[in-house]
Amino acid sequence: MGVSAEGLRNWVKQDQADRGQGAPAELTTAERDELRQLRRQNREQAETIEVLRKAAVFFAKESDR
Repeated sequence: MGVSAEGLRNWVKQDQADRGQGAPAELTTAERDELRQLRRQNREQAETIEVLRKAAVFFAKESDR
């Protein structure tokens, strides 16, 4: 099949987690996807906040003129 033993082992381990049979702290595929999405949202929000902070500084300087 062209799959390494480690790759197959990882698939089995993830399937067990998805079925609720994995280690207590092991994330399911859905949880991993949600975590990835939340991290992306967090990064985008941090970038937006930084842009807004810079805009506030800019406009504060402009209003002092």
